Amino acid sequence: MKIDWPEGKKFAFTIFDDPDSQRLADGRKVYALLADLGFRTTKAVWPLGPVREPNSPGDTCADPLYREDAIALQELGFEIGYHNATLHSSTRAETIQALDAFRQYFGHDPVSMANHYNEEAIYWGPARLSGTRRAIYNAVTLGRTRNRHFGHVEGHPSFWGDICRERIRYCRNFVFADINTLAECPGMPYHDRDRPYVNAWYAASEGSNVARFTCTVAEAHQDRLESEGGACIMYTHFGHGYVENGEMNSRFRHLMTRLSRKNGWFVPVGTLLDYLREKHGDGEITRADRARIERRWLWEKVFRGTS
Repeated sequence: MKIDWPEGKKFAFTIFDDPDSQRLADGRKVYALLADLGFRTTKAVWPLGPVREPNSPGDTCADPLYREDAIALQELGFEIGYHNATLHSSTRAETIQALDAFRQYFGHDPVSMANHYNEEAIYWGPARLSGTRRAIYNAVTLGRTRNRHFGHVEGHPSFWGDICRERIRYCRNFVFADINTLAECPGMPYHDRDRPYVNAWYAASEGSNVARFTCTVAEAHQDRLESEGGACIMYTHFGHGYVENGEMNSRFRHLMTRLSRKNGWFVPVGTLLDYLREKHGDGEITRADRARIERRWLWEKVFRGTS
């Protein structure tokens, strides 16, 4: 699917960075590189600090220095996204508190989000899929995520679906190995009538750690993204191997420098999705299209381990 990108650009590229395992000093190094190279991407945060045992390491906006750094990135043109309330499961009241804190810190509700593996994750685990594909997912994963995510389940203490619909525009779901996210999910952002608490869904390309990221954005893949005129939304955690002992991963630096020299549109996730939405309209996905995407993702999940 060819898109006429703004300013005569040939393709679009951005990143949604989940905050898991990310410490302030290391994150600063990554974002300084991206800023210098002209990228403007999306940094997700946890608005609240933990009040119970965390399920993941990483800094949160409860740290004033971390919060001030995120605000500074926003002022530079980066987007701040949402990764649930904090680094452990949260109640409905805590989620509302987190979204209120996000609005206080950044001046508005989140435009884009991605689920953390908390109980309040919305339409997550087997709820990502439909029909027989859900049954296959449960069989393959031995049911490990069954009955673990309740953000969309009315009456559960972690339910916040109505709040999500009211306050967040885009939520991430399927992740694919292909660099051209738009080729895998050409209708994004799309609304799913069977999952009505999310206004619109988007897909991403696999880059959960530095090894997977650099594989997906390897030189040949960059060139193909450019030739196809596509769009890439990379899913990653900049806390997973990008900086080791204070040093930036050299392969990541090289690939991002190479990509920055191409005629790409390097904007945050929300900006890219808003543009696609203008092109597509509101994008109600058909069940046939959703079944195709689910089959493709489930195959990759089973045989490639994509997220």
